[in-house]
Amino acid sequence: MSHFPFDTILFDLDGTLVDSNRDLAPAVNHALVYAGHGPIAESEIRNFIGGGAALMLRRALEAKGEQPSEERMAELTDVLLKHYWAHIADNTVPFDGVIATLDGLAAKGCKLAVCTNKLEKPARQLLDALGMTHHFTAIYGGDTCGPDCSKPQPDMLLAAIKDCGGTRAAMVGDSTYDVRAARNAEVPVVTLSFGYHDVPVSELGGDVMIEHFDHLIPALEKLA
Repeated sequence: MSHFPFDTILFDLDGTLVDSNRDLAPAVNHALVYAGHGPIAESEIRNFIGGGAALMLRRALEAKGEQPSEERMAELTDVLLKHYWAHIADNTVPFDGVIATLDGLAAKGCKLAVCTNKLEKPARQLLDALGMTHHFTAIYGGDTCGPDCSKPQPDMLLAAIKDCGGTRAAMVGDSTYDVRAARNAEVPVVTLSFGYHDVPVSELGGDVMIEHFDHLIPALEKLA
């Protein structure tokens, strides 16, 4: 165990650990219909994910040609979140290989943490519903450290590393928010060829990219 190069592994949630677009997309479309728009294809909504629910919804509204006011955004975000929280794990599942990899990292002595821009309450609700909470020493949402501490700010990553008692950490994520947060926290970052990319996958800019969770542990060993 002592030879593994990292003692703390930080994970994004949506698009990294779990395929949550299966429930996020219906919530976005629920808000769009409430707002008087038609729905958007699930395959398109996955590209809007990253930066939190409000930004995801704003991207969807802008795709419909609407530039919403702050009051409008507040109302529609509340509509989206209420629907999403009521259906948070209807269809969401962990990506293939995730659970085995989390177990494998724990067996190597690693402490694991979630660092997501999703609000902490629904993040915990989702992990509880999927039976995954016990894998993580720390769970940080976009609001855990305060109103201005979501990724790409490094605050939640640094706090999670401290909670895990670690000194050698790495981040795993699927978006530039994860990469920039890792850079700001001065930790290496593994990106995924799958997930919800806010830029073309070739432009994510991580230290190493994997195509399946089965490849994560070997990638971390090589990354060191």
